Amino acid sequence: MHILFLTQVLPYPLDAGPKVRAYYALRYLASKHKVTLLSFVRASDPPAAVDHLRSLCAAVYTLPMTRSPWRDGWHLLRSLATDSPFLIARDWLPAMADQVERIVHEMGDIDAIHADQLWMAPYALHAKEAANGHQPQIVLDQHNAVFQIPRRLAEHEANPLKRLILSLEARKLVRFEQETCRQFDHVAWVTEEDRMALRQTQTIHHANGQGHETTIPICVDPLSTRTVQPRNNRNRVTFLGGMHWPPNAEGIAWFAREVWPAVQRQIPDSVLTLIGKQPPNLFSKDGNAPPESIDITGYVEDLQPYLEETAVFIVPLHAGGGMRVKILDAWCWGLPIVSTTIGAEGLAASHGENLLLADSAEEFADAVVQLLKRPDLAKTIGYGGRQTVEAQYNWHHIYQAWDEIYPC
Repeated sequence: MHILFLTQVLPYPLDAGPKVRAYYALRYLASKHKVTLLSFVRASDPPAAVDHLRSLCAAVYTLPMTRSPWRDGWHLLRSLATDSPFLIARDWLPAMADQVERIVHEMGDIDAIHADQLWMAPYALHAKEAANGHQPQIVLDQHNAVFQIPRRLAEHEANPLKRLILSLEARKLVRFEQETCRQFDHVAWVTEEDRMALRQTQTIHHANGQGHETTIPICVDPLSTRTVQPRNNRNRVTFLGGMHWPPNAEGIAWFAREVWPAVQRQIPDSVLTLIGKQPPNLFSKDGNAPPESIDITGYVEDLQPYLEETAVFIVPLHAGGGMRVKILDAWCWGLPIVSTTIGAEGLAASHGENLLLADSAEEFADAVVQLLKRPDLAKTIGYGGRQTVEAQYNWHHIYQAWDEIYPC
């Protein structure tokens, strides 16, 4: 088959969860089929990443993602006045639609169009229309039930205006997501929880029903990742993730303000390390600088020195959807994890075996302190995580499920 693979983020290097999903799905499909990749790119995407993807694909096309505060503001105002979700409307670029159309016309032999994430679904539908008499199969890879992200953020938002805007966005996304999924021949969900979450919102069942659905988890390559060799006297509590993503920013702000002081009182020499793009100013309200016990690094290319000092890996999320790839990574590294229930959603998480689950600030602090004080428990949890990722999230084995959607 010839597959046109559409992505909202360049799926390499593997420094974000959506990239990991897209990359290993692309890599598996490219080993069995002819794949043409069309992806948005950002200024931070290195040329070497595109070269690497060209080594996997028959062809790679890219288009700059153009965003700006004024453009986002215009789309937000437009969204408030219409039924169009802001998160989808702001990423509809006529230049990308034109590029999709050109590729479909020039190639002429596209058998399937793969939309990676809901953001690319409108382009896949546009591509199918542009195919004229030829009707390629269209497949949507649903990393998340996207409507759940603003809905859950609204539940924890103190500002009434922001809470209202988030709630409106969630309601618009529910309708958009339902209608969009119905238009695809096949929808591949990352988690069964997200699939059911969207299905349970459907009050009207259309005569044409729903297309085929499959659940295929995000997978990684655990056998190519060594477990971390820990240093003695580790005292680092580590958070890893892009903090430009609102659920990450909200979660780490909660941890720093509500959980970390309790950990510090019991383990005074512990250090909280925040690794990722655009860390929030956690102390802007009182004008103070972060205390010495908080190390804010920003984006880090070489994680190894920090991982070797990490005693506890934290996932303090209260919003989001899909799967947290940061947990898969930490399991690969053999690190002990403390996560909220939502943070571990969609994963084969077992409290006390491959991580510790905690939802309240008091429970979360107790779990972190427990792992800091008990190296034996930390080792057991880390080992359990490594066993889980090897058995259940190895892309070489699990991604054979794509053959059901794209038969050879």
